[in-house]
Amino acid sequence: MISLPAISTSAPHWAQALLHPRSVALVGISDDMTKTAARPLAFLRRAGFAGRIYPVNPSRATVQGEPAFPSLSALPEVPDHAFILTGTQAAITTVEECGRLGIPVATILAGGFSEAGPEGAVNEMWLKEVARRHGVRVLGPSSIGVANLKEKLILTANAAFSEPDLPVGSVFVGSHSGSLIGALLSRGKARGVGFAGLVSVGAESDLSMGEICAATLDDPEITGYLLFIETMRHADTLQAFALQAAQRGKPVAAYKLGRSPEAAELAVSHTGALAGADDIADTFLRECGIARVESFEGLIDILPLLQRLPSSPRHRAPTVGVVTTTGGGAAMVVDQLAIRGVSVVAPSDATRERLAAAGVDGGHGRIVDLTLAGTRYDVMKATLDVMLKAPEFDLVLATVGSSARFQPDLAVKPLVDTARTHERPFAAFVVPDAPNALLHLAAAGIPNFRSPETCGDVIAAAFSRRPPRPDLPLLEPSYATSGPARMLDEAEAYDLFRSVGITHAPVALVAPGTDIPELPFPYPVVAKVLDANIAHKTDVGGVVLGIQDQAALARAIEDIRRTVEARRPDTSVSRILVQPMQRGLGEALIGLRRDPQVGPIVILAAGGVFTELYHDRALRLAPVDRDGARAMIQEVRAMKIFAGYRGKPRGDLDALTDAIVAVSRLAALRDQVVLDAEINPVLILPEGEGVVAVDALVRVAEYAR
Repeated sequence: MISLPAISTSAPHWAQALLHPRSVALVGISDDMTKTAARPLAFLRRAGFAGRIYPVNPSRATVQGEPAFPSLSALPEVPDHAFILTGTQAAITTVEECGRLGIPVATILAGGFSEAGPEGAVNEMWLKEVARRHGVRVLGPSSIGVANLKEKLILTANAAFSEPDLPVGSVFVGSHSGSLIGALLSRGKARGVGFAGLVSVGAESDLSMGEICAATLDDPEITGYLLFIETMRHADTLQAFALQAAQRGKPVAAYKLGRSPEAAELAVSHTGALAGADDIADTFLRECGIARVESFEGLIDILPLLQRLPSSPRHRAPTVGVVTTTGGGAAMVVDQLAIRGVSVVAPSDATRERLAAAGVDGGHGRIVDLTLAGTRYDVMKATLDVMLKAPEFDLVLATVGSSARFQPDLAVKPLVDTARTHERPFAAFVVPDAPNALLHLAAAGIPNFRSPETCGDVIAAAFSRRPPRPDLPLLEPSYATSGPARMLDEAEAYDLFRSVGITHAPVALVAPGTDIPELPFPYPVVAKVLDANIAHKTDVGGVVLGIQDQAALARAIEDIRRTVEARRPDTSVSRILVQPMQRGLGEALIGLRRDPQVGPIVILAAGGVFTELYHDRALRLAPVDRDGARAMIQEVRAMKIFAGYRGKPRGDLDALTDAIVAVSRLAALRDQVVLDAEINPVLILPEGEGVVAVDALVRVAEYAR
């Protein structure tokens, strides 16, 4: 059972002020309706917010026809929430005034903080100190605001909220990007998706996306969460929220920027935070039980499917059965599912027999193509009734053709009626542009898609979702180290790996210019420069292979000394590490990296010099158990050869499993912080003979006492 950190399950005082304020102050509200800073007052009035609204503008007696106050201290009461619409410096001083008056929450629209370079970073440090000293919780900076649609709180400057008749629903949205909450709102309205609340967290100088979402978990009217993520900053609170959401059965889906280096660069410049490697973020989200979609459209479409398809451990590829009235439309979906690892499978013989008994020609192919007969209610309804009882399908997908545009209610009526009588998950792809048909499906709670790409994306993401790991390590908000980080030399690294149970090739240490001792292992051997400051020994001529005898070893040691000192004039070679030449069936890399945002990550990859080139690797949050390690081995394509591929000798994958688990334990050491650790390569020996580390890199720091 996971022990959760102390995020209150009942809404804390700041959450009441943020999302359910009885009164709000609009500091710096503009009278010019063409300006962004004028919108919040107009939105609140138009929506019919029942709380008290106080315009604050020191240069005007009235704003938008309402009396204005010169300052927060001039208000007749202390408001619950201040929305600060001023510039950067004035925003900081206003937060200080909030603290003096006892205003619990301030939202800051202005930028000019961490995203603005060194000067902005100073501003953000000042803001954090002022907020901490005065006890004010801050949303932002660079937050475009917050909306609680159930209570008609439209406390935002996002122009999309000028849209009339905003649909209220059960979805809560957290976004690093302010403009994206407006995009979700407008696109959601077109799809019949309503929202309970939306919050733009901005730069998260204080309140984080995870904290805010966690504060809403006990609201019974919120059934799921959509997150637009630019950075994994505050991963600890995001993790805590995700675990609690899973316990309550409330699905969480995310769209994260940063799959490309260019997008990651934009995320950094936008939020002022380290974007991090995308596959590390992907690992973190997956192990927290968060479904990650590849498309923004998929983020809007995924929650209905997640609510029909509970997360569960899977030990095989998911299977989908497709019934269609249009073969071409179905083929597009099959293609999109297949490239994402989701199998479209044919009905079993037993299922075809049941279809025939129901008067339906199930054909003989992978999909059930009803052709024009499928436009008849009785044919489609009977087919769905049979397929939704078939054990070979994890999901049934109905593909609807042109009738969905011209007779939208009739085309989807068999699907809507089926949804009322079946608990099994099914979804619909509507091929033509048929917004009314999609609205009918959405109203019935049926997952529906308007493009094959989004359909494939969402179904794959939903099936990829797993329950959070039961042993998932809880992230610490931060860890403190003392002194600079330092590299271990290879001999020291072997000692560290040996302490957690990893076998390494035997070693002997020789000083250049001394007599060559008798080695405790036979020739041929390899000689390597031993220096903590030289990570890549081959690059500086620090490695000689295939040394056959004592005389050749003496020459090799002198060659290494002379070459390394010529290429690295600041280096004096004092020690050479000697090991026996060993061969295995192949090589792997096992590593541990302490990511600054999500903590320690374990890596398994194809070993050798081409590791980075092929990018064939599996990642997990550390530590991992043997089941997790075995799953990592299955994910790395290069490891398949060691499972007896095409009659090749089997490698000792049990020993490799144990080595992965052992490396992951380095994350839990208490005497020092292992920042990076890598064995490359670890030789994989024949089955039953183990694995052997033949090169190692480790970087450590000391915990602050």
